[in-house]
Amino acid sequence: MYHHIRVAAYEPDPLHGPWREEMKVLRLGEDLHAELAGMHAEAAKNSVHPHRLPVRRLNSLLQAMAPGVIATGRNAGADGRLPWLYAREAVPPDVLAPVVGAWAAGMHREDDDSEGADFEERLRSRDPAETVRLPHWETEPVDLAESVLSAGGTAEPAARLYSLLPEWIAFRLAARTFRTGGTTLHFRVESSGDGARLVSWPPQRYERRRQTWYYSACLTITVHTVPFAPRFRVHVSTQVRRWATRLDVRPHQLGGTTVLLDAPLPWPEGPDRGHRLMVNTLGYDRRSKELAWRWHSPAPLVPELDVVRNYPRPEALFSDPERWINGSGDVAAGIVYHPSIGPHEVGPGLMPRERADLDAWVEEGLRPLLTRVPDLTRVSRSNTPSLLPRSDAGRVPGVRDAQLALQRRAALTRALNGRPLEIDVFWQSPETRAALLAELPKLIGLPAGQQVPSADGETWQWQCEGVDIRVRARPAGHLADALPTTRAPGRLRDVRLAEAIEGRCGLVADRADPLLGGAGVVITEIAGKERFAAVPDSDPKHALRIAWARQGRLTQFVNSPDDTDSALEHRARWTWLDAFRQLGAISPPAHRVGAGIPGDLQYAALWLVRHTRKGPTRCPVHRLVAVRVRPGDGPGVIEGWDAERAEWVPYPKLLLLLSQAREPAASGGKETGTEKLVDDSAAPGGSRPAARPGVEQDRQRETERQIRALLFQLRDRPTLLLADAGNLRQCWPGLRNGALDRDTLGFGAEPAQRHTLYGHDLRVLLVRDANARGEVAEWYAHDTEDGVGFAEGVWGTADTEGRVFASTASKPHTVAKLPKGLMKLVPTAQGRTAPGKTAWNPGQLEITVLGCLSEKALTDSGRAGDPSDRPAEWATLAHQLRYHDDYPPLARPLPLHWARLAGEYVLPVAGTK
Repeated sequence: MYHHIRVAAYEPDPLHGPWREEMKVLRLGEDLHAELAGMHAEAAKNSVHPHRLPVRRLNSLLQAMAPGVIATGRNAGADGRLPWLYAREAVPPDVLAPVVGAWAAGMHREDDDSEGADFEERLRSRDPAETVRLPHWETEPVDLAESVLSAGGTAEPAARLYSLLPEWIAFRLAARTFRTGGTTLHFRVESSGDGARLVSWPPQRYERRRQTWYYSACLTITVHTVPFAPRFRVHVSTQVRRWATRLDVRPHQLGGTTVLLDAPLPWPEGPDRGHRLMVNTLGYDRRSKELAWRWHSPAPLVPELDVVRNYPRPEALFSDPERWINGSGDVAAGIVYHPSIGPHEVGPGLMPRERADLDAWVEEGLRPLLTRVPDLTRVSRSNTPSLLPRSDAGRVPGVRDAQLALQRRAALTRALNGRPLEIDVFWQSPETRAALLAELPKLIGLPAGQQVPSADGETWQWQCEGVDIRVRARPAGHLADALPTTRAPGRLRDVRLAEAIEGRCGLVADRADPLLGGAGVVITEIAGKERFAAVPDSDPKHALRIAWARQGRLTQFVNSPDDTDSALEHRARWTWLDAFRQLGAISPPAHRVGAGIPGDLQYAALWLVRHTRKGPTRCPVHRLVAVRVRPGDGPGVIEGWDAERAEWVPYPKLLLLLSQAREPAASGGKETGTEKLVDDSAAPGGSRPAARPGVEQDRQRETERQIRALLFQLRDRPTLLLADAGNLRQCWPGLRNGALDRDTLGFGAEPAQRHTLYGHDLRVLLVRDANARGEVAEWYAHDTEDGVGFAEGVWGTADTEGRVFASTASKPHTVAKLPKGLMKLVPTAQGRTAPGKTAWNPGQLEITVLGCLSEKALTDSGRAGDPSDRPAEWATLAHQLRYHDDYPPLARPLPLHWARLAGEYVLPVAGTK
């Protein structure tokens, strides 16, 4: 058993002293910014923000083509006085002017480029009367460890460090080579909106099935904060970057895929030469009806700066990606692989040994400026709740399955509370129908002799110990067909989709039988979502969920056998298990934490559903979902909050109520896409387009009002409130790391108050995962003998007053076991097929005990002398809530898992009232 885990996170070393780097800084200046803004406003009259410069393409071009540029500042497109470029040394005007000139001319490419044609000459001008000359570089010391300490003790880095520091670190590491197993890897820098990446280049090769597959090591570098930590963190995560060598899609199916361009600098002088890959996006342009460079890609401008070399055109890259990844002349390009474009014989992920080797290389390269954060140690040996032992643990085969079946049937009996269960199965393949009918009685222990067949051969009925289930299986017919979609000029996309949904609702109403006092579930076999990808908005899944909810029935879907690789029996099993979850026939196992947890504790979980116009119904919505779990309370053990009626309702009823969300009728006008900021300068920790300030403030106030009302409804007994900080902080800013303070809750602009004001016995736990931005660091277990591997448990620092813990779960028993020392980047003779293996690593869940009954909290509440809480016990409880006999270890505690899944029913439809 491992007793320590190591996280791939680093912090400024306090023993090093001040960390200042002399950098060259360039600002656009008010005159040049005004000139460029005027050119953009003239060229983009229909832009949402005509006076905000679209500098993202220019920034990418400069980073790739101008030697020395390491980062670009934020919001320079909106304010010429802000820092625009950071560089190791000043970029000469002869280099900078052509790049800016090519970009400026590109703004007029589709219209009239006469205004941009002479812009480069004006930039080069030495005439003192010329107002658009390039500004002068300034030398500034930049503190790369600059931070402020929040009132709660959390170090928050200066805003510019979120982009500047990862780039600086990436270039420092790219100057070194990584040697392992007799192989040397060289790295290039790839800029990203939330940090920087290192990509090994040229790619590795793997021969399989008479074809060559390409892949690289990829390190992602990001800056983050940790609640109550006195120094900010730099996270370095490791992955396998796979490259596409063929695209099994048609051009019009390619929405947008990343392409990294490797091109030599037109100007050979300068630092950091050859260390960067240029980021572009290749996709199908529906206006021009052809493949094109999209989303601010700098690739279209490069040939104008370098007329000597041959650069790939979109259609040539699409038709023969392998040619370009191997290079044409001294230019190469790689299409980043995504499963939607076909299969790949290289498996994702790295095993712990290889991750540890890369982590050690990073640590060596960052000394003495950054130091590794301390290892975490176990805080509890109670890793799991009271689960049934597995059958292979010296037990008679089949005993565990029988016990699980009895548990499920008892839970279903409790949830139905005497009502019959009506199940409709709409199938497309006889195999799926047979698998579903065979799996149901096995899962809940219904004897075969209890089945009552029907004369029509479509209905099966079971009655056993208070459970009355009737299953009717019929062909799906047109119910599972793609939604009809039409493109009508001047009509909004969400309205057209709403009309298609209403049409499917009518078809469902015609086939629905009356539901007479029982609970209803509909299981529909549909094609995989890839089948509908060619025609946007044609997937019928969400329309069917809305339609059946109007008939009072819950819904579950199973993919056709031809559209999935998983075993049919396995998929049938999970279909039924999730149907039981929707019926509320499930409860958390008894915990094994100890006497410090109140016996009558209830769990409450909050989840915010956020859909933009790219959501499942093309209708934006923000809706708070709250779930309450009272173990041992009998029927209604899982409940949800009905905000309209201000009451707790059974979980199945909550799902049906959520499906009734409505949006006001859409106004007419020309169809436009999702509104985007032209500058694309993202705030730290996110890259979403900003909503109008008034709308965002209204959402925030309403969400916080609902949370306060919910807390009042939970005051009758000890409560553990669970919230996902990454999910909720957008509408509850008090959950930002910099706003947190121990044992307090903050709402709006009011000062934070002690959390016990919202509940005498309230505890508040926040969880956070990597959240697609590396917010929580990767990890691996290790011991004193250089062994590395996996470990499950709850981990923390030696600080007994610590409030932040790590929860790591075991690998699911269904995942194939691979040797922990498997090497994919440098395959050995014994493991020539290693690159083809999928390396699955459990993620770390960060648990912050924000509010508990600490000695100070008790004293402030007038309860000095009462036994105080141990934060580690509450973190252990949250960790144990990730386990259930029917599930592999979950990403979040069970109540949060159920609240998040309830969001699948939040499907507002435009044009209805």
